[in-house]
Amino acid sequence: MEERTEPWNITTQLDELRAQRLWRELTPLDEVAGVVVRAGGREWVNFSSNDYLGLAGSPEMRTALAEGVAKYGGGAGASRLVCGTHRVHRDLEEALADFKGTEAALTFSSGFAVALGTIPALVGPGDTIILDKLCHASLVDAARLSGAAIRVFPHNHLEKLERLLKTAKGRVLVLTESIFSMDGDAAPLREIVELKEKYGAWLLVDEAHAVGVLGPQGRGLAAELGVDQRVDLHLGTLSKAFGLSGGYLAASRQVIDLLVNRARSFIYSTAPPFHLAHALCAILNFIRSEQGDALRKTVRGNAQSTKNLLSTIGLGPPTAPSTILPVILGDEGLAMRASQQLREAGFLIPCIRYPTVARGSARLRITVNAPHSAAQIDALGTALRANV
Repeated sequence: MEERTEPWNITTQLDELRAQRLWRELTPLDEVAGVVVRAGGREWVNFSSNDYLGLAGSPEMRTALAEGVAKYGGGAGASRLVCGTHRVHRDLEEALADFKGTEAALTFSSGFAVALGTIPALVGPGDTIILDKLCHASLVDAARLSGAAIRVFPHNHLEKLERLLKTAKGRVLVLTESIFSMDGDAAPLREIVELKEKYGAWLLVDEAHAVGVLGPQGRGLAAELGVDQRVDLHLGTLSKAFGLSGGYLAASRQVIDLLVNRARSFIYSTAPPFHLAHALCAILNFIRSEQGDALRKTVRGNAQSTKNLLSTIGLGPPTAPSTILPVILGDEGLAMRASQQLREAGFLIPCIRYPTVARGSARLRITVNAPHSAAQIDALGTALRANV
């Protein structure tokens, strides 16, 4: 009898992941209480969350969600173009457009969905996308999906970007993050804006890790640098500093109208629940308030304290305006062991490995939140000295 082979080679693929120390698995938590998490009778201080302002479990969030559920109930019941658009969705989008200083905005179920819907709707075969080598996977996947020619410039390399702009064909779209998610450094947005204007390109800036933390009222790095009105497409998430879920694209009215008609991840997804939109309206108002300013001051102070601590023990990252502080260890096995040792010491800092980052650049990605105390930061320093 002819021996059967496994057509998909799933077992082989899984074995390869384990052998390469790239195996991942889901680790559920039993309780999240601010920056403290618990599971299986153990407790850890969490230095890996993107809840930068600590709003996810805040009294303001709980109140807003309770009000929304009481008023609107659960799911929306349909996609936005069928019967899933409620006035509260429009309220949120109008508030986001005002926040970002654009004519209009459109919300999606996630930040990934924003990229997958927006980029293929705007460019296609015959056009050119130019992106930073370290752009988020959602931007890379969306660029591939569009069918446009893709050109990549080394991270923040302005000379290469200009050379690519000179030879680009068709409609040209430049993609970058404002704060890069794995390194925590900033894009040279002023210079990128000048180049895209010089060559008649459009610019999409992903502000996922800057909105809420940087800029006046937390409007992001582009606003902090005073170039926000020269950015064509503002992409952001509602799952990090906003503490909930979803994403948005803020742009001209014409762009948003086009997305309503052509962005497949918007058209063919059930609308986000009405109560989430209600809560996000309240959270956006909070982020723009003096209380939001106070949280931004706190989280940036915590980040600076942690940077100083890392520098003191020889693990200091480059100076950057963000709350993302990578400790690059290189080897995947070394990073995994360091993460596990820190976990045993009471700190949750999962290691980041290929393919999220390049091979040989595995790291501990420390993220600092507003609720972290000075004592917790100091204790982290002690644990890092002993285990890294």
